[in-house]
Amino acid sequence: MEVRDLYDINRNMLERKTIKGVKPKKDEYWLVVFIMIENIDGRFLIQKRSLIKGGKWSITAGHPKTGEDSYQGLLTEVKEELGLDIDNKKVYVYHTEIDDYKIVDCYYMKLDINNEELKLQKEEVSDVKLATFDEIEELIKNEKFLKKHIRKFYEFKENYLDIKNKYSKL
Repeated sequence: MEVRDLYDINRNMLERKTIKGVKPKKDEYWLVVFIMIENIDGRFLIQKRSLIKGGKWSITAGHPKTGEDSYQGLLTEVKEELGLDIDNKKVYVYHTEIDDYKIVDCYYMKLDINNEELKLQKEEVSDVKLATFDEIEELIKNEKFLKKHIRKFYEFKENYLDIKNKYSKL
């Protein structure tokens, strides 16, 4: 049973918690994190979810554990699912949104990735690959990409040049 912290609209942690799968009440929010990791060759790291999780390709994403803020949750998700330690690396929030019950932080980073060095959490991830925008769109077209991540992919793609230009100067 996975317990999640709840937050108000201003990201203040509430005393009440919830269990994974139980949506928060009105004016309560979960934190959700996404990260687009760009390899030095301009391709993006995507992961194939385990069969238990539906077996579709997706963006690396998740929910921070109890006691973690958004950034700490991101570090944990990437470490657990991919075996990749991105602590002390340049990671940028490029977009935040709030919907009915989620505060969603979208991160971006550029990193030299060697797929063979990744250690996949088999319960969550069955495979990874570096893919171009066109290859990801082909997965979407062929219904091999997780539906709830498609909008996040297109939002990133639409703003990619601005994101890349902004963060390549830092």
